[in-house]
Order: sequence, then structure tokens, then C-alpha cells
Amino acid sequence: MRKVDEDRFRGFVQDHAAAMRRSAYLLCGDWHLAEDLVQTALIKVHGAWPRVTRTDHPVGYARTTLLRCWLDERRRPWRRSERRVGQVPDGVNAVADPAVAHQRTDLRDELFVALSSIPPRQRAALVLRFFEALSVAETARALGCSEGTVKSQTARGLAAMKAALGDVKPQPADLNCGELP
Repeated sequence: MRKVDEDRFRGFVQDHAAAMRRSAYLLCGDWHLAEDLVQTALIKVHGAWPRVTRTDHPVGYARTTLLRCWLDERRRPWRRSERRVGQVPDGVNAVADPAVAHQRTDLRDELFVALSSIPPRQRAALVLRFFEALSVAETARALGCSEGTVKSQTARGLAAMKAALGDVKPQPADLNCGELP
């Protein structure tokens, strides 16, 4: 790879790696796996960087690559054999990660638990539509499906989250998509 392309790629990683990591965390629910997914996606983007720079959407390419890495990881046999049951005995140390060092509210925790409980494609649709603020068409391109599928997956995902949350009625001021759970 040429030095100019290498420098552009480094700049791209510096600008977008943190956002990719947060998106990966929302998809998988584990900071360590999120870091692995981002690293895998960036390796793939690096390999295709000369082609990627010819397009006007390197962020979209990286987002789609990250999403596909996560879906591939979900299909791995060792992921299927492990089932989560009950509560983890140790709590998450929020201070360990600077992105979540701020105070978290109970509502955000409940929203994240509900998001983690829905199927992967529905979760991906919700994260792309509401956290990444992509349009239906952009989400369809990222997921590799039709716009109708995005709409139905989003509707089903929202219904599943509503069922998981029960009677919780979030206030608009409590939902700040810029902050993580």
C-alpha cells in the first residue's frame, strides 16, 4: 500500500475507531468482543482500502464490515453452545472503560438488557436505525436486505423490546442515544 493510502487509513482509524467500538458493543454486549470485532473489521477494511477510498463512503463500508463480522461471530459453533442463564455474579466495572465512566441510569441499563435479549438481525436493525441514525435505505444496504425487511425487523425488534421492558415508559429526556448504557 502506498504511503498516502496508509496515512489516510491511519487517520480514518483515529477518527472512527471509538464510534465503531461503541456500535460493536451495542451489537454484542461485551467490550472485549467489541474490540475484537472492530479489530477484525479494520483488518478487512485495510486490505480493501485502495478500493474503499475510490468510493465516497468509507464509513459505510467499515460499518457494513463490522456488522458482517459480528453476524459471522454469532454463527460460530462455540457461540451457539454457550447459553446465558441468570445473572453474572460479578457486576460490570463501569470505571474500567472511559466511554462508560459517567453515571448510568437504571433506564439505560434496562434498555440495554432489553436490546441484548432480542434476535441478532432485529438488534442490528435497531442499532443501525436509532443509534447510528441511518435511513431505511442505508440500513438495508448495510444489512444486505430489502427496505421492507428493515422495516419489519425494526418493528419486530421494537415490539420485542417493549415486551422485554414491560410497563417501563421512558421519558424523552432519559433517552440520550449519544451515551452508552
